[in-house]
Amino acid sequence: SERKTLYRQYADQLVASGHAYYAFDTSDELETWREQLSQQGEHTPQYNAITRGQMKNSFSLPADEVHKRLDRNEPYVVRANIPRNEEIQFTDIIRGEVSFSSNELDDKVLFKSDGMPTYHLANVVDDHLMEISHVIRGEEWLSSTPLHVFLYQAFGWEMPQFAHLPLILKPEGKGKLSKRDGDKHGFPVFPLQWTDPETTEVSAGYREAGYFPDAFVNILAFLGWNPGTEQEIFSLGELVEAFSLDRVSKGGARFDPDKARWFNEQYLRSKPGHELAEALQAHITTSFSQDQLARICDLMKERVSFVNDIPQAGSYFFAPPADFDGRDVRKAWKEQSPGIIESLIGTFEASDDWTSSNLEARFKQYLEDNGLGFGAAMQPLRLVITGVLGGPALFDVMEVIGKTETLSRMKTGIVNIAKKSA
Repeated sequence: SERKTLYRQYADQLVASGHAYYAFDTSDELETWREQLSQQGEHTPQYNAITRGQMKNSFSLPADEVHKRLDRNEPYVVRANIPRNEEIQFTDIIRGEVSFSSNELDDKVLFKSDGMPTYHLANVVDDHLMEISHVIRGEEWLSSTPLHVFLYQAFGWEMPQFAHLPLILKPEGKGKLSKRDGDKHGFPVFPLQWTDPETTEVSAGYREAGYFPDAFVNILAFLGWNPGTEQEIFSLGELVEAFSLDRVSKGGARFDPDKARWFNEQYLRSKPGHELAEALQAHITTSFSQDQLARICDLMKERVSFVNDIPQAGSYFFAPPADFDGRDVRKAWKEQSPGIIESLIGTFEASDDWTSSNLEARFKQYLEDNGLGFGAAMQPLRLVITGVLGGPALFDVMEVIGKTETLSRMKTGIVNIAKKSA
């Protein structure tokens, strides 16, 4: 809006060269005209070289009347003067040689009656003045490119190179991906969480869902492009080196939420624990040192898709078991289990070296001394400490939560499981 005068000059230049003209039709007149054509079976009425003679413009009105209307400051728009029976051709980096018949185009409005340019005029003028070399945009703009080519030729300017990217499609592969698709399938569509200012409706964002920025960039790069190799994980620097428009596909790219999650998992597993610790801190209320959080992240990152999954998937790091699943109890807790846990309490209590390796060595020695199989002692031990029968190495968990917490869980676990079994 601050450049209205500039665009007006270029609109006037097009009129002066015969590549555009004045049109004085009101909105009501245009609507009446469209209704009449629709009633005659014309479903897509076009204001063009054939129909413009029925309207009020520089072609249908005498020159002196046009001047009088302009002198009276009568509202008008400036329309493109699209010729008939011409081929408008250009080369698209992705799609190759593209050709449109000018008969398919209408005389688009270039400059509106409120003194503002339309996108078609403004984008061509702006790109020329900024010396833009490449126009890279979605394929929905392909049908507008002939008009832009017409304008570049009308001004006598060198055209930028065009590249029209394929659309991102719904997960089922048909139709353009929309926010509603994300709501339906439970994945974000917006990069960041966004609240509609009119409806206050909140749309989920990739950042808030826990995706890493570098994973998100990697995901986007592979929607409609491939490097020609088996490599899928790229840093931003590697993408810069590998990316080329000639490897962008013409067809739409189906968005796969599961593949997007896979990308995030790969980045999660490649990051060191200390880098993940800060992100985890934002999702817990328990007090842990950064070293403890880093260790938790290292132990859990192979088991989750997002850092914010860790508090739930690894809840035993942050709090003792609140309950025990009946099926797990029946599977792991046998008649001799209480006695085994009591003995292990004494074994671990005597340890001054609370490290995973030392705890494991003491455990194995206990098994050897008592002639017990690994599962007979490990399963009930894991159950009283974590409340579940799966998870990372138990002695690593014990080291992280500490001696006091571990022994407390073993003691209370015997009592609570006994209640569960009663």
